Amino acid sequence: MNPTTSEPEGGAPPDSPRHTPVIAQEVTTEIPVHLLFRDDDTHQIDLRPAVVARRQGTGEQPKVAARRPAPPRPSPQRPAPPADPDLAERAAPALPGWTGAVAGACSLAGIGALLWGTGALPGRVTALLGLTPYPYHGIGIGVSCVLALGVLLALFALGGLGRVHVGHAWVLTLFGDYGGTVRRTGLVWVSPLVRRRPVDVRLRHWRSHPMPAADADGTALSVVVLVVWRVEDTARAALGVGDHEAYLSEQVEAALARVLSQLPSDGLRQDAPAGSAVGALTLRNAEAVGDALTRMVAAECVPAGIEVFSAQPTAIEYAPEVAAAIQRRQVVAIDAKNRDAVLTSVVDAVDDTVNRLTARGLIEPDDYERKALVRDLTVAFYTGRSGAAEG
Repeated sequence: MNPTTSEPEGGAPPDSPRHTPVIAQEVTTEIPVHLLFRDDDTHQIDLRPAVVARRQGTGEQPKVAARRPAPPRPSPQRPAPPADPDLAERAAPALPGWTGAVAGACSLAGIGALLWGTGALPGRVTALLGLTPYPYHGIGIGVSCVLALGVLLALFALGGLGRVHVGHAWVLTLFGDYGGTVRRTGLVWVSPLVRRRPVDVRLRHWRSHPMPAADADGTALSVVVLVVWRVEDTARAALGVGDHEAYLSEQVEAALARVLSQLPSDGLRQDAPAGSAVGALTLRNAEAVGDALTRMVAAECVPAGIEVFSAQPTAIEYAPEVAAAIQRRQVVAIDAKNRDAVLTSVVDAVDDTVNRLTARGLIEPDDYERKALVRDLTVAFYTGRSGAAEG
């Protein structure tokens, strides 16, 4: 007989080897085969039970633990549309309004003096001003050129005057090219050849109409959003988009659909484990939803020169076509939760009562007697507590 081969215990045949653990109470963890071939990029959630552990050689059945669904992975952030690097706000050449007014008045005074010196002023005007009339000998070519230059100078000086209201700005364009932005308020002078586009730069708020949306479960919702914003870059707001206010409203609607589609509207999901972050984070968390919506809208509105301070949903309601069904589901869920709480309390009370009676020797530790007592106590406690809860 080979000394290196030991005879199996209990007369077991040699062709059926038995695993001998090296360490007592050895625990072997088994990995399901399907986990070795799972593709993580598919983002699928495996809900099949997993084998946790079993002790070899003891005949113990493997322990099975239910696999919790993994929280939903956030969708990759879509890059915001790029802004035109050459289109950025810069200060436009503008002068105080009094300079244009003084230049225009001097031009008009020079024209009047020239006409008076040539005798071209009417006699009534000369008498009204108290001036000595001069005989009129005609207007030569040189005088005509000077008068034309004076008229052009007066028109150029007075035509560039304008008033900019507080909280507004002018975006200037010259032959289609951006010429700068005037944020000076009051009476200002700019070139009369440029086109002026007024832009409101005040802090503004916009309350949307009820917008349709859907949550992560596909439930139809009706949402109202309050947006606080203002124009930060007037050049991009006036020239970068066709209508910056319409652009803002459409971006809010698009971002709202993306944010609301990632969360359920309430905590009544059947697949969410109790106490998990997935079950706790719903659309009822107005702060989290508002923060996500604000970040998304602010990023989308940068190319339009709009600064978004907050975008908060003020009302999230179910759409009229599903409101009645959702309300019935909520009532059923609340009733089930209440019944579960009552049943848990009854079981705890029965267990405590039976243990005390047994410990004091008031009942025999007979299995049949204990079962009968547990049944009677459960019926009595549950009837009393359920009636109290309904009342």
